[in-house]
Amino acid sequence: MLHVTNLTYRIAGRILFDDAGVAVPAGHKVGLVGRNGAGKTTLFRLITGEVHADAGSVTVQGRARVGTVAQEAPDGPESLVETVLAADGERAALLAEAETATDPARIAEIHTRLADIDAHGAPARAAAILAGLGFDEESQQRPCRDFSGGWRMRVALAAALFARPDLLLLDEPTNHLDLEATLWLESHLATWPGTLVVISHDRNLLNRVVDGIVHLRGGKLTRYAGTYDRFERTRREQLAVQGRMQARQEAERTRIQAFVDRFRAKATKARQAQSRLKMLARMEPIATVLEERTVTFNFPDPGPLAPPLVTLDRVAVGYEPGRPVLRNLGLRIDMDDRIALLGANGNGKSTLVKLLAGRLAPEAGTRRRSAKLRVGYFAQHQADELDLEATAFTHMARHMPAAEPAKVRAHLGRFGFAQEKADVRVGDLSGGEKARLLFALMSAEAPHLMLLDEPTNHLDVNAREALVQALNAYDGAVVLVSHDAHLIDLVCDRLWLVDDGTCAPFEGDLGDYRARLLEQRRAGRRAARGEAKPGRKELRRDRARARAETASLREAAKDAEARLERLNRRRERLESRLADPQVYAGPTAKLMELQVELGTVKQAIADTEHAWLEAMETLEAAE
Repeated sequence: MLHVTNLTYRIAGRILFDDAGVAVPAGHKVGLVGRNGAGKTTLFRLITGEVHADAGSVTVQGRARVGTVAQEAPDGPESLVETVLAADGERAALLAEAETATDPARIAEIHTRLADIDAHGAPARAAAILAGLGFDEESQQRPCRDFSGGWRMRVALAAALFARPDLLLLDEPTNHLDLEATLWLESHLATWPGTLVVISHDRNLLNRVVDGIVHLRGGKLTRYAGTYDRFERTRREQLAVQGRMQARQEAERTRIQAFVDRFRAKATKARQAQSRLKMLARMEPIATVLEERTVTFNFPDPGPLAPPLVTLDRVAVGYEPGRPVLRNLGLRIDMDDRIALLGANGNGKSTLVKLLAGRLAPEAGTRRRSAKLRVGYFAQHQADELDLEATAFTHMARHMPAAEPAKVRAHLGRFGFAQEKADVRVGDLSGGEKARLLFALMSAEAPHLMLLDEPTNHLDVNAREALVQALNAYDGAVVLVSHDAHLIDLVCDRLWLVDDGTCAPFEGDLGDYRARLLEQRRAGRRAARGEAKPGRKELRRDRARARAETASLREAAKDAEARLERLNRRRERLESRLADPQVYAGPTAKLMELQVELGTVKQAIADTEHAWLEAMETLEAAE
């Protein structure tokens, strides 16, 4: 479907692609990953023809249709449903022609083609996609211009999904979504019938949706089979193997150089010394796959504070008097709390965060805060309030007016701003670097409570993992709003659900919440079809049907488990033989054969474990 061949492309003299190549077969789904600024979005522009290669080619098979999310959010008087329906150009053109066509043969062709593309079912399909992305039936009939930029970008995503192109290109599709819409998008893309290339830093999406990873690094494109976790495991193995090879080569270089230094001046050894010098010159360096510089986060220790930090008692809060967004709030936060807020956008998560931060006052009820409480508040929109002409150091110095310059720079260093980066103007920083500056500003006073509203939107995978580690090492309380299920899973141990005008603890984990959302969607579809809630007999029949549909998954998991047992027994036998000193006294070829076989078995175990985990996860989701 997609072929990148000997691609070379430069921007302002900087090489983004250097004789790069990769192929994506029809029907495959791949994730495109790489550090920020490596050229992932530029590759999409090369595929769509917005820019052209300096050398090589980027070709899409035959007359395949390429779909992307429009960079300009739709903004007109048309309703959301009309905007999405218009994305299918063929359907719109055929319907328009059907209004004016007079030739009976042509009219027949038009209606045959409309039936082939299920034109009459299109409004229901458009409505289902919009509903999955968070628009209720009433919202779908409102004009696009009534919505904010983030919501209109969801409409652009819905239009791209509705058009069903042969090759779909998605660049960070979850950035404007909440957790609920992200979970829907994962399930929708997992069953996407076409070819998909997605740029994403969302580990869960890359694990649930794609069957391959294309890694962009050093101007090259390398494809790996499997999910993101498998790619990461393979990369670690590459790093370990090449690290050992480099160490052996360096030891050999040192040995040869020592011989040369020792015998260069001796006439009897001069020829041998010269030969070894030539050997050193011919010795190719081992190609390195060293990782890019690690991003750092390090939140300062706030020190202990007696609980509770914050309590809410029958609190109501909103933006207009007499019209509360949330009411009857009875909540408590202690120093060791790690809380994630669940609930669709618009339900009041950000309102609750602003209440906890002290940026909104209660309309009713009582909010109590510890007298010595320090609160850090992170919201992505704060990046728009930064002074683009000032440097990161200038921002921190303004925020810490009494601190010595060395202390200001030390705090910036906690978040990856070394000397040279701290003196770069903010307007020249990437989105991820601006986010890290906001983290530095937020935590300058060592807060006891950190309120994080979508903190990962501009962070790549490595930065997200660094944030996870820093939050887990932090000694204060965390309240988190995020569409990143991986972050929530690893950081938070309590879930609060913001829904129906209030907030209450959610009993269960993210898996339970996902199941709740699926059941709500099924109930919504039943209600739309006018079906009653199923009785016990229908529920038993549905469960029987579900068991039958998942039988193949259970069989696959069972087969993988049996295969694992066989492989582990084989590994134990090989390790036992390699532990026998007699093996090392025998032929080298036999020893190498055993070592190679052991390596093959270990790789097979890793692959089988991955297949078993995938089967179990799919089975769990299906059930």
